[in-house]
Amino acid sequence: MSPSQWIKDAVKDPNKLTLFRILAAPVIIILLLEPNRITTCFAALIFSAAAITDYFDGYLARRKGLVSNLGKVMDPVADKLLVSSAFIMLAALNWIPAWVVCVIVGRELAVTGLRNIIAQNRKDVSASNLGKYKTGFQIAAIIPLLFHYPYFGVELHVIGMVFLWGALIFTIWSGADYFIRNKDLLQT
Repeated sequence: MSPSQWIKDAVKDPNKLTLFRILAAPVIIILLLEPNRITTCFAALIFSAAAITDYFDGYLARRKGLVSNLGKVMDPVADKLLVSSAFIMLAALNWIPAWVVCVIVGRELAVTGLRNIIAQNRKDVSASNLGKYKTGFQIAAIIPLLFHYPYFGVELHVIGMVFLWGALIFTIWSGADYFIRNKDLLQT
């Protein structure tokens, strides 16, 4: 199947975009096993393309009336898998502090568990604005961190670290907000 045909099919079935994010995660991991300017560049470009699909799969599903239970389950799993695997590899390479990754991944697991409790109680589990800011900062951190090496005299790693600290702040803030807003469900 040609790339253009795959894109046309993905527009008809937004779950294919979600599947692309899931499949991108192991490709990024493999590219980072032997990091160099070429592999990190490809990892950053694949991550960028996958991150963009996160917006489009939801948009297309809502616009075309293709929202499905499968998509509702796969989308957050794909997001967590893509972001967490990138952060874990960055920490494994000692390009970012491992404790930051532990906080970010730990928050993702905790909030995912809470979202399951919320869904079981038939309450709204949509992401808050803080969660959206968190995701934006995480993506803005990961892309330059994956490039890692200076390009055209620009220290992309430094830019990525600035966004990483912002991502850490929004990760903690949005996680705390989620638990505070839903504390009544945790008291049972």
